[in-house]
Amino acid sequence: MALRIAWYKVHKPAAYYCAYYTVRADCFDASILGGSLESIRARYREMDENSKDLTQKDKDLMVIMELVIEMLCRGIHLAPVDLYKSDATKFQVVSDTLIRMPFNALPGLGEAAAQSIVEAREQSPFLSVEDLRNRAKVSTSLIDLMRESGCLNDLPETNQTTLFSF
Repeated sequence: MALRIAWYKVHKPAAYYCAYYTVRADCFDASILGGSLESIRARYREMDENSKDLTQKDKDLMVIMELVIEMLCRGIHLAPVDLYKSDATKFQVVSDTLIRMPFNALPGLGEAAAQSIVEAREQSPFLSVEDLRNRAKVSTSLIDLMRESGCLNDLPETNQTTLFSF
């Protein structure tokens, strides 16, 4: 098993990282790990300096940070969460140098909400943020989280159109 894993890490690194993050990265935080190599290294150093005060979740995050730093040094990057392309819980290989993050990589967006978004998206495209909220039955705080991550950039706020602008 170790030889198979090593083979994928060397010859198919994007697939290796996708599988690892999907299976082992319960504490994956897109708001931290989706940043630049420098920002992740700075955050890692900061956490390492305060290692006595870290929670188990922070220690687990540091392990993931080490792997993300390694991945970025190898030229593989993380694509942001996308409303129409991201999976609910699985990281996806986009190309040999790009991996797309799932919805549950956003801190605070759980598996049930992620699955609800994917199911609603499969029925038809979202007309607005209001449509997303109603059809996927997600809370306003999750909508705000998705807005902050850039998932909702091209989506209008409401279904209503303005006929006249003054």
